[in-house]
Amino acid sequence: MDDDRPDVLLTGLLFYDLVLTGLGKPPAPGEEIWTDGMGCGPGGIANLAVATARFGLRTSLATVFGDDYYGGYCRDVLAGQEGVDLSLSRTADGWHTPVTVSLALPVHDRALVTHGQEPPYSQDVLMGDPPESRTALVHIEAEPRAWLAKAAANGTHIYADVGWDPTQRWSRDLLDQLALCHAFLPNEAEAMAYTRTDSAAAALGTLSELVPVAVVTRGGEGAVAVDQTTGEYAQVPALDVDVLDATGAGDVFGASFVAASLGGWPLAERLRFAVLSAGLSVGHHGGGLAAPGWYGVDRWWRSLTDPGLKKAYGFLTDRIPADVGPPVRHAPATPPARPHRPHAPKP
Repeated sequence: MDDDRPDVLLTGLLFYDLVLTGLGKPPAPGEEIWTDGMGCGPGGIANLAVATARFGLRTSLATVFGDDYYGGYCRDVLAGQEGVDLSLSRTADGWHTPVTVSLALPVHDRALVTHGQEPPYSQDVLMGDPPESRTALVHIEAEPRAWLAKAAANGTHIYADVGWDPTQRWSRDLLDQLALCHAFLPNEAEAMAYTRTDSAAAALGTLSELVPVAVVTRGGEGAVAVDQTTGEYAQVPALDVDVLDATGAGDVFGASFVAASLGGWPLAERLRFAVLSAGLSVGHHGGGLAAPGWYGVDRWWRSLTDPGLKKAYGFLTDRIPADVGPPVRHAPATPPARPHRPHAPKP
């Protein structure tokens, strides 16, 4: 029997992202710096939505769009270009879509400047009684969301990550929410801070006692994971790639790990696939629109000549689908003009 549930359920704040690359250094007060690269596109929760959809997953997104140019453009990209289901999303009259300017710095990090306000609809209002879904990808926060417990109760496997804590308190109360989760995928700094440990391995050991699948991402050092449901442990290195823009790489990692998990792959393959996808994404501007999808993974695999990588990623010969889809569209320097949609005449 076909499973017609969404593969991935998502909710969160959407941004219009403008990414500037090619900075030799951060700008100083009063200084003007010209860059040699720019890209734009939907960001925030849209990074996950685009990345999962490009792996052929039925993706349902509950978010808020402003009734402005930025919101309309992001909606067009998500629904029209990427095929994301937006039936749970809303457009808010008079609300401005948050805008983020990301400065990709030469140290493979970024600085962000954002303008926006809290959305008029919360995650719980958008979700209501969440539809049954195979998985949900979420950013857990200090304040628990009621919809998560409902989703977990209806059988949805929740894959969670967590953001940087600006208070630097790293309250362990947040980890209580892992009781609802199937998997937790923090980065190394976050994992060590929340578990009060001093290494990725020690943090992984603590997290593996709290959630069935624990993954710690380590940037240029790769990733390490434990799957208690299968008894597997895996550690994989990062790819040696040139980094143009690291925006959204963690989201691409998480989306790819979910796609491989839904395929029932062994843990080492899931982890290598996620590392590969994230590594391919940093060569392009932006977050979600940098996601490679099956098309990008297939191109990388067909062009690969390194014998060590061909052996390590040999499993892709049995994983890449026959139809990898059309070429993916990366973040344009300037968004195309949206078609004029005249208002209906007033009666």
